[in-house]
Amino acid sequence: MQTSVTPDAISTVLSNPSFDSSSDRPEIVVQVVDLKPIGNRYTFSANDGKTKVKAMFTASLTPEIISGKIQNLGLIRLIDFTVNDISSKSTKYFLVNKCEAVGSVLDSEINLESKSEEEASEPKKQKLEHSPVTPVNDVKTDVSNCITLKPKQEFLAKSASQIMSEQRGNAAPAARMAMTRRVHPLVSLNPYQGNWTIKVRVTNKGVMRNYKNARGEGCVFNVELTDEEGTQIQATMFNDAARKFYDRFQLGKVYYISRGSLKLANKQFKTVQNDYEMTLNENSEVEEASSEEMFIPETKFNFVPIEELGLYVNQKELIDLIGVVQSVSPTMSIRRRTDNEMIPKRDITLADESKKTVVVSLWNDLATGIGQELLDMADKSPVVAIKSLKVGDFQGVSLSTISRSNVVINPESPEAKKLKSWFDSEGKEVSMSSIGSGMSPSAKNGSRSMYADRVLLSHITSNPSLGEEKPVFFSTRAYISFIKPDQTMWYQACKTCNKKVTEALDSGYWCEGCQKKYEECSLRYIMAVKVTDSSGETWISSFNDEAEKILGCSADELNKLRSEEGEVNEYQTKLKEATWSSHVFRVSVTQNEYNGEKRQRVTVKGVAPPDFAAETRLLLQDISNKNKPSQ
Repeated sequence: MQTSVTPDAISTVLSNPSFDSSSDRPEIVVQVVDLKPIGNRYTFSANDGKTKVKAMFTASLTPEIISGKIQNLGLIRLIDFTVNDISSKSTKYFLVNKCEAVGSVLDSEINLESKSEEEASEPKKQKLEHSPVTPVNDVKTDVSNCITLKPKQEFLAKSASQIMSEQRGNAAPAARMAMTRRVHPLVSLNPYQGNWTIKVRVTNKGVMRNYKNARGEGCVFNVELTDEEGTQIQATMFNDAARKFYDRFQLGKVYYISRGSLKLANKQFKTVQNDYEMTLNENSEVEEASSEEMFIPETKFNFVPIEELGLYVNQKELIDLIGVVQSVSPTMSIRRRTDNEMIPKRDITLADESKKTVVVSLWNDLATGIGQELLDMADKSPVVAIKSLKVGDFQGVSLSTISRSNVVINPESPEAKKLKSWFDSEGKEVSMSSIGSGMSPSAKNGSRSMYADRVLLSHITSNPSLGEEKPVFFSTRAYISFIKPDQTMWYQACKTCNKKVTEALDSGYWCEGCQKKYEECSLRYIMAVKVTDSSGETWISSFNDEAEKILGCSADELNKLRSEEGEVNEYQTKLKEATWSSHVFRVSVTQNEYNGEKRQRVTVKGVAPPDFAAETRLLLQDISNKNKPSQ
């Protein structure tokens, strides 16, 4: 296997135009540096040890890269390539049409003489000659003939089970440390990598769940994994893999994992801050690192101030919160609606520097364990950090823990120290108000008044980047201009949990959420309408409660009108009655991806008839602001 590059290859090609003909150009060997994906192609820097030049693989070579045949810091022989100009710069780049890997991945970038492409201007008319191939075991470097580097050790591509097998032998501590250093950190993983091994701790383990859909029945569970640097990723296992690894994964233990796959995380369902999610199958390898020195990963938080919680009400996104404990309630028992089981619950009230308070409901073991500990020390006003909370609309804004929530009392973090210092110096004397106080029912949609953040439709449609990071909320007054009559306006829903149901094979309806079969179901709106104002128009999505206010009837009632026959189409008449009526909408703007293309989605969170007194005050305030002299 070759471990050398062709000396002065790049500078010679760049300075000799005659090499532009592929017929008389000799094959040269270069090192691949800074390999990066760009669309369906990959860019890199071709390095001959002295000179580097930007280069790009054609799309036909992408499978070679994904399979791992061509890797970063590896050596390749350029068989067919062209030299092109970068139009915006006075530089050139290689377009590689055909190549082959000729050497293993090296430890680092070859850089014997630092020399840029622009400095390679001195003509070199001599013909390129390949340097003698140095055997792998010979690690000497001869600069006059070739440039060599010792390749990476073979155990870099070893699986988790191979590493553990070697560790069970008589390996010295230094050897174990060397192997540990070659474990990939989670932050370095991407879907295009081939072999990798990670060392992680299980920081959360979900329950085994059974599912039933059109493709059949199965089971699934997931775990949250954290490495030594605190980076997290969610790993999911289905069916055979789920049954194989469910008992093996134990909360709090450390494992070596290999032979998994990565894909882009679904933002609607991801539970950790990572762009990717991992899938393990029955061929994946999971070995407990029982003989390793245990590490305790740092829990990473992304705190949301209490005063901004309204933006997350009834959203799928989970939030992290930090606050000073104001009060702790006794434990109470709540009967769960799905199975009538009694479960413990405890409410705690937290405050922060925004001088707002919010109630957090602790459930199950958190209520009886951590909750009791907080009750015993409530008079000392401890600081509590909670990860993964669900934001609901009970009493305006409320928070609840879920199975994966993590509660830390008096954490050693800068945010906790700053909050405790504020509370001790002035916070304990400040009058606090609940974040949900004074909110109208319609303010569930972002905890703002229907007249806050008022914009025209053109403000939304002319800003395609709105909602990229997280949902943004606005209020707008517009007219319903069109309701498409032949759209799918509703779905069959469970009468208990309102989730979608499917028709059972024999009779009735199956609810995946309740895991039960029901004889009847209800219809719930999922409707798109076009709205118009003086600045423009756009399509908005409206769900059941808001659609009922727009149409003035339930989905079941509208379905009856649709099925009736007669001279007058009552269904069409009902839709026409709803058009050209004015409403005040509270909307959220998000970005959805469809066929690889990002699209703006505007969803109605609240709808109300115009309050003309409030509208007048809004206009007067707008006139007053425009008439103010500029400073």
